[in-house]
Amino acid sequence: MEGGWTGRWVAERAGIALTGSERLPELVGLALRSGNPRRAHLLVSSVLGKHVPQRPDVVHGAGLELGRRVRELLGPAAAGRAVVLGYAETATGLGHSVADGLDAPCLHSTRRPVPGVPPLGGFEEEHSHATGHLLLPADPELLAGDGPLVLVDDELSTGRTVLNTIRELHRRHPRGHYVVVALVDLRSAEDRHRLAAAAAELGARLDVVATASGGVDLPEDIVARAERLIAAVPPAAPPPAVEPAPLVRVELDWPAGLPDGGRHGFTARDRERLDAVLPALAGQVAEALGDGAGPVGGAGSVDGPGSEQQRVLVLGFEELMYAPLRLAEALAQRLGGDRVRYSTTTRSPVLAVDDPGYAIRTRLVFPAHDDPQDGGSRERYAYNVAPGADGARRFDAVVLVVDDVADTPALHQGEYALLRQLRQVTDRVVLAVLPSHRPVLPAVPSSVSSSVPAAASPAPLPAALPAPLYGPEFSSYRPEEVAWLLKDLSDVPLEAPTEEREEAVQHGGAHYAESLPVEYRPSPEYQELFHQALRGSARRMALAVGTVAETLLRERGPGLVLASLARAGTPVGILVRRWLAFAHGLSVPHYAVSIVRGRGIDQVALRYLAAHHRASDVVFVDGWTGKGAITRELTDALAGTGFDPDLAVLADPGRCVRTYGTREDFLIPSACLNSTVSGLVSRTVLRAGLIGPGDFHGAKHYAELAGGDVSEAFLTAVADHFGEVRALAVQAADRLAADPDRTPDWAGWAAVERISAEYGIDNINLVKPGVGETTRVLLRRVPWRVLARRGAGSDLDHVRLLAAQRGVPVEEVDGLPYSCVGLIHPRYSRGATGESGRAVTGRES
Repeated sequence: MEGGWTGRWVAERAGIALTGSERLPELVGLALRSGNPRRAHLLVSSVLGKHVPQRPDVVHGAGLELGRRVRELLGPAAAGRAVVLGYAETATGLGHSVADGLDAPCLHSTRRPVPGVPPLGGFEEEHSHATGHLLLPADPELLAGDGPLVLVDDELSTGRTVLNTIRELHRRHPRGHYVVVALVDLRSAEDRHRLAAAAAELGARLDVVATASGGVDLPEDIVARAERLIAAVPPAAPPPAVEPAPLVRVELDWPAGLPDGGRHGFTARDRERLDAVLPALAGQVAEALGDGAGPVGGAGSVDGPGSEQQRVLVLGFEELMYAPLRLAEALAQRLGGDRVRYSTTTRSPVLAVDDPGYAIRTRLVFPAHDDPQDGGSRERYAYNVAPGADGARRFDAVVLVVDDVADTPALHQGEYALLRQLRQVTDRVVLAVLPSHRPVLPAVPSSVSSSVPAAASPAPLPAALPAPLYGPEFSSYRPEEVAWLLKDLSDVPLEAPTEEREEAVQHGGAHYAESLPVEYRPSPEYQELFHQALRGSARRMALAVGTVAETLLRERGPGLVLASLARAGTPVGILVRRWLAFAHGLSVPHYAVSIVRGRGIDQVALRYLAAHHRASDVVFVDGWTGKGAITRELTDALAGTGFDPDLAVLADPGRCVRTYGTREDFLIPSACLNSTVSGLVSRTVLRAGLIGPGDFHGAKHYAELAGGDVSEAFLTAVADHFGEVRALAVQAADRLAADPDRTPDWAGWAAVERISAEYGIDNINLVKPGVGETTRVLLRRVPWRVLARRGAGSDLDHVRLLAAQRGVPVEEVDGLPYSCVGLIHPRYSRGATGESGRAVTGRES
């Protein structure tokens, strides 16, 4: 390689080589990632405008050229119906630029949930440090056409992200042609074959357009080599203390209603409006720089012909790449000469090495200043902005462009705030803030509402349906794993002592869903029982997950939408989703919805699902069945709506559903705990005064319990067994498909009625069969006694421990169809149990 290549340092020390096109070294350098175990190296583009400051016309021109090539490939007629989708965060500006060259509307994925804008879908990016992508078009019709879809990324490495996207979108809106666009195409022959085969399976044409193609040769021990190199690089010396540069804020005259980017869609009309105002916006920035029409004054600049002119960096912000790029391009045209460079901040952690043969010379590390809600690290980075030890890449002024969501105190205040650090490394800082686009959404897209049965909307739709909640702001699950169709009641005091709740419920003073039990904090002994149970049943549970997932895929097809019954069903829904991604490369939507015994399923949540998906695609998921009360509740609630009431569960000891992993009553370890195994979310709440007619049912996020959260550990322990049980799950699904006994016989309900009569309980809702329901009784209600099947083994260890802690007798009985049954005290009052709340031990007549 020639001496100027910015990949030389890594190539020589780590043994990495580029192969293929001679243009690759012109387009990319090399760096080492920090904090990403998926890939040790990073290809650093020199024309993308992300990590390496570059002339804005070069950055925009790279995308324009690719867009023109796509237009030539498609022809005028097909190009006129094309839509461009760029990937966040790196390719948002590139996607826009390709759309400019193609003259097509565009959208980019996002990792920022936007209140009031429901996601149309999402998908995974497996190799990235932050995997979850959301699609938030203001108009879902943008992706509903049958014209070519152009997917744009900076680097096509394996094609898995593209494949996930195509499958996600094709099942909603099938089309005949996809075009994948990248600056560099580095796929292996196997990767190319997989993507082509997937397109053939879908019956679609797929083309790839790239500036250069080739490959990256990596030694087998690349991760170990990279770790050694990173450890050997000494920490960068702190910059010398200097007088902070002046900060100037400019209020740009941004046109009302003009999107600041493609997060919600960007049309040809938006492009025309932006082009028209760019010269005036650049004039405002030039004035803030102290320029006017001539060379910018300041350090490193001397007025007059042939004088050294000031170098200006326009710095964008993460996904906000396109508007700053076009602003930088207009500023460069105004100032003249080779004076303006463009790059953006990023959430991608990369090692900095101050060497001319390394792509990332310097880095600034600063706290996130946009109140991130999408699971990403709270550290952010700006590369090659500060000068190197030799003064390389020194900028005399920096124009930082952010949207108003990111203009927070964290941007300005604190020792490591970005603006504070920028003022230490340049002579002048200009802050330009754009209004983050807030689209006005229709209640239901016309293409969706026409296909939804009238009965699916039992009441008129509100002006706007509420938006889902996502982790980590609500729950500890990743945002792409579940969208909670719930209202956040975290700040509302709803907890009451178990005994008070039981008395009020049994005496008609309140419904059980109007309050919450005080969250159970497990003892160390009980936590160890949970981990023992998890170790003992994780494989069995993985097999049940696989059996259910394979059955659903056969019977409902790849376009299924998971709707788990919050909260016990939610980890099960996530596991089914993970199985489909693991075994079939599918990325399916997953929602958590509330259902309340005696009150039915959340009707607003149903409207939301009907507005965004075909009702027939939605599959309701839960952990297990008891006697079948929730199954009956779901069937009644969905009658005539177009939704399929067939509930899918891992264990069906009640024999009341058709889709199950097993009908044995085995311990699903998530039943052992409450919120700390369910994403730190409470059970759901439905209470007048808190939940209005246009609200989802409510729940709380117990963020204060994060120290004891085992939600991810539970999911991982089960998913780790997917590989070893995959063949068995397929076989089990085969047997289930051929089993004539799948029809529910409701044997569990009959057993509950018999037990109720035998023990003198006149309310069968106080009889909770199965190990999962018995656990709930011991954790949430006032238990009277536990019936255990004679000879039941270690699956009931946690039940015996909880019973002992609450003074509840455990009776071993014969002929029990469940491993155990929990009985709630049938005539509870605090007088019946004593002030201690311990249950009486003698049977009452």
